[in-house]
Amino acid sequence: MTDIRLQRGQEIANKTNQIKRIDEHTYKVKSQSSDNYYDVISGELGWLCSCADHMFRGVTCKHIHAVEFSLALRQTVVAEARKVEPILNTSNCIFCQSTRIVKFGIRHNESGDIQKFRCNDCKHYFTINLGFEKMHATPQIITSAMQLYFTGESLRNVQKFSKLQGISISHVAIYKWIGRYVSLMEKYLDKITPNVSNVWRADELYLKVKGNIKYLFALMDDETRFWIAQQVSDRKNSSDIRPLFKQGKEVAGKRPKVLITDGARNFNDAYVKEFFAISNPRTKHIRHIRWQGDNHNNKMERMNGEIRDREKIMRELKKQNTPILKGYQIYHNYLRPHEALDNKTPAEACGIKLEGENKWITLIENASIV
Repeated sequence: MTDIRLQRGQEIANKTNQIKRIDEHTYKVKSQSSDNYYDVISGELGWLCSCADHMFRGVTCKHIHAVEFSLALRQTVVAEARKVEPILNTSNCIFCQSTRIVKFGIRHNESGDIQKFRCNDCKHYFTINLGFEKMHATPQIITSAMQLYFTGESLRNVQKFSKLQGISISHVAIYKWIGRYVSLMEKYLDKITPNVSNVWRADELYLKVKGNIKYLFALMDDETRFWIAQQVSDRKNSSDIRPLFKQGKEVAGKRPKVLITDGARNFNDAYVKEFFAISNPRTKHIRHIRWQGDNHNNKMERMNGEIRDREKIMRELKKQNTPILKGYQIYHNYLRPHEALDNKTPAEACGIKLEGENKWITLIENASIV
């Protein structure tokens, strides 16, 4: 009988629209004999199901097996993660991968000498300083400054720290580094599709831009905490945030099955225009957020707290299209480990793994050759 339940559970998992994920601990599995759904919940004693087979016989029912197969399938997808690896050597041309490369002089700068190479096939010149060409500071100095800044230090504090290391740079130069490399990494990362779940959350946070109140709208994946999209607007409840949801669909390559927001009207208006569909599968919109129970937005509030901590150091943003917000989105997704994700980054939870000791350099090197 156990083998039959196992087989039927696998059959349910292989069908579409049979399992709905509410959160990481709660699932709804469609009955195979009616239009009802059974609740499958993960607790301290393991999986529990509301069906009669589990409640009265105490067995692992086909609905629990279906959820387990579904989770195993997702873990397999994540295990086949896309790896972003550092450019470790110069045995191949970084443009055409030819092995016919030769040393072609030395480039001298204040940070040290850098070997130049030439490809005899494509005729390109390149250095092992990929992504940092013509920069007066070394990759380690630049990425260390960015790491310090996005972990909470001000530009001037980063400048002071660098001075203690014998490096003289201005706070303006650090800001220019951030603008340059955030733009470069953003274009590269836009081409990578994260494997986000089917439950997304959206919320807003007020910010000051040159003394004026603005609102940062953010869209986040519930399971992996991946920050999918952002939009800065002038008003809280009347701004058109359809571009936020449209960008979310483009980044994830799909629309969610469940969208969790507060009751603001503009969230519902954008949901109707971008996510609503007449035919199944439809996106369910949960609008009534409560502090108690399942429909809370604590994960989104936690991310808002991260952004608020960053803004306090800055006191206020200097312009609405600042690279700081996009930079922090990259830091949050690809470089900041989260305790709730077993110290993985949201990108790792989505199947994107950055390799190398310095992940900033890995991103910048790969972004430079695309």
